[in-house]
Amino acid sequence: MVADQGLLAHQRRALIMEAIRRDGAVRVSELVEQLGVSDMTVRRDLDALARSRDLEKVHGGAVGLVGHGGDEVGFETKSGLQQTAKQAIAEAAALLVTPGSVVALGGGSTVHAVAASLVDVPGLTVVTNSLPIAHLLESEGVKTPASPSVLLTGGAPTPSKVLVGPLADTVIGSLHVDLLILGTHGASARAGLTTPNLAEAQTNRALIGCARRVAVVADHTKWGVTGLSSFARLHEVDHFVTDAGLKTADRSALAEAVGELLVADAPGGARERASI
Repeated sequence: MVADQGLLAHQRRALIMEAIRRDGAVRVSELVEQLGVSDMTVRRDLDALARSRDLEKVHGGAVGLVGHGGDEVGFETKSGLQQTAKQAIAEAAALLVTPGSVVALGGGSTVHAVAASLVDVPGLTVVTNSLPIAHLLESEGVKTPASPSVLLTGGAPTPSKVLVGPLADTVIGSLHVDLLILGTHGASARAGLTTPNLAEAQTNRALIGCARRVAVVADHTKWGVTGLSSFARLHEVDHFVTDAGLKTADRSALAEAVGELLVADAPGGARERASI
């Protein structure tokens, strides 16, 4: 982290969560120096993240629940993490979408970035269980006559603002989509795709079941992370889109397990393809 007294609260909190994901814990004294803010400001940030169940406060700092099968992170917090990687991934994933097709978009901040790249693709029908994605695609700022038609599944919202549960599963189970673009809390060779939310895992299975092709979008920090519940094995994934931060050995493992691995460079850059 780089000290910057101009950082907004959500930006500071995103950097705190990124440090916890990397190191497992943070100290207040170190955050004061790294963020260039007061001790009181850091403590308020930690209090806010603790209330949203993104971390656990301990004496002198905080420890993380993310990445160890723990609690689910809120949408706003996740949106501030790995922003450059997510934009590169979104641009690469958007190229998988065919004009005039039916696309299902799962929840999460990376899929939200993909949705922003689809607003000008003509003739799309978008099925989503994500409240932020539905709001984005229906907002006055992006809505045009060529904008996607949006079907919101219904269901009960999670902390990530994703609709899950029996109602969502029933609606999804009656549909047939050309391509599903799905995020994940974690991915590993042993556990596959995972989430800490049991209801979300079931709804993700329903989404996978209604799709002809499945694309997963996940930045490199998701590899090796295992949540409470598995919702798919890697061999069920037709396209896995990640960023250039993924280690070479991990790229090889993924390329062997999924239909096609796409590694996105910086936004606007090239893609590396690997398939079996």
